[in-house]
Amino acid sequence: MKFNHLVQINDPLNPLIDNLTRAQLWRGLVMRAEAPQLFMEHLDECVLSDKTDAAVKRMLRYGELRIHDVVTYEALQRVHYHVPAQGEIPTSSLSMTIEEPEEEALFVRFEYDDGTPEEDAGTEKAFYDQFRRSAYEAADIDTIRIIRELIVKGSVH
Repeated sequence: MKFNHLVQINDPLNPLIDNLTRAQLWRGLVMRAEAPQLFMEHLDECVLSDKTDAAVKRMLRYGELRIHDVVTYEALQRVHYHVPAQGEIPTSSLSMTIEEPEEEALFVRFEYDDGTPEEDAGTEKAFYDQFRRSAYEAADIDTIRIIRELIVKGSVH
């Protein structure tokens, strides 16, 4: 399944939402990679290793399940998560790319690829994929909400 969607960050028509700068948004996206427990309450542990400005390796633990992945950074542009095949988990990826079609008009494009081909509509897998798309979209909107909250609290440096 390949899936992508945009989340609007700044809305010039809504004065109730404080605009984020590209730097603030970037720091929030990096924080999601390096402190994922703030964004995923069901995550039991995250261990970082081999951290550089360009990448970090992670081990995520959900109960007995352990997932190893690599997160790479294109500064102020893109955060890319790569999960290599491991056990019953197939190769997959997620990219979060900052888009700015006009000055201060920030968006984040979330792109998912689970490495499997798309199914015809009406199949059980197509139904399941549609459910996953909805769940991913809700989680991504929640990610932006949490980034905003962390920025307001001063927790994003």
